[in-house]
Amino acid sequence: MRAHRSVRGAQVGDLGAALPVAVLLGVAQPLRRLGEPPVDLAPGEARVARLVAEAVAKEVLAKHPDLNVLVTMAGIMRIEDWHKPESFLASAEAVLTTNVLGPIRLIAAFIEHLQAQPDATIITVSSGLAFAPLKVTPSYNASKAAIHMLSESIRLQLADTTVKVVELEPPAVPTSLLPGQENSEYAMPLDEFVAEVVALLESQPDAKEIQVERVKFLRYGEARGDYDQVVETLNARPTPTGSSFGQPRRRVAQLRDDGAATTSGKRLSVT
Repeated sequence: MRAHRSVRGAQVGDLGAALPVAVLLGVAQPLRRLGEPPVDLAPGEARVARLVAEAVAKEVLAKHPDLNVLVTMAGIMRIEDWHKPESFLASAEAVLTTNVLGPIRLIAAFIEHLQAQPDATIITVSSGLAFAPLKVTPSYNASKAAIHMLSESIRLQLADTTVKVVELEPPAVPTSLLPGQENSEYAMPLDEFVAEVVALLESQPDAKEIQVERVKFLRYGEARGDYDQVVETLNARPTPTGSSFGQPRRRVAQLRDDGAATTSGKRLSVT
């Protein structure tokens, strides 16, 4: 992945600010933050959001005609109670508009330009929660699962073009996505996350998914056969919001020490 210029979309809590995409892609120029798209759009306002994305793309491409990397970072995360519609419907609509339609609109605004480049990349950002649900954030989990499947699907469609699709799958990191998460003892420190992502992008230039070791606990639960235990563990540890988003330090240490997870006495590969 050779980047001449890159541009990213809406920030993801503090992750969008902390993740130095320019460094990751070897780009000297600072990145242009597009900002978070409107989240409370009525159906008739969807056209306005598309026009805004198109206008931003036009402005960016006028300044950087050789842009060849698009990083679609968009995320809001909200606690929801699905027992009554008034406690989740508005939140769900906002989360899905930002987390799913935001990246889609950005891709739509840049895709024709990217296809005209000799080497281009779209980086999507999903989450470990795309593969194991956090009980208190149903819409966020679903939105990131949608980004995962969107990435898989458009990678197939764009296989006949010069555009690659790479999915970044972060674990829990100490950001402001949820109250108290900045101080979570279970979150992966941002500097460690960024350093590992940098190393992966440098060592695996053809990777379809960028996964730090910390996220593999969530990512491969089904493949290992311990999905139910992963979900139970994920939702068992309390945080200031009432649940956890991460994995116990004991399990993390196992993954880091020998690259495998031990569940119910069995040694299970995580790759």
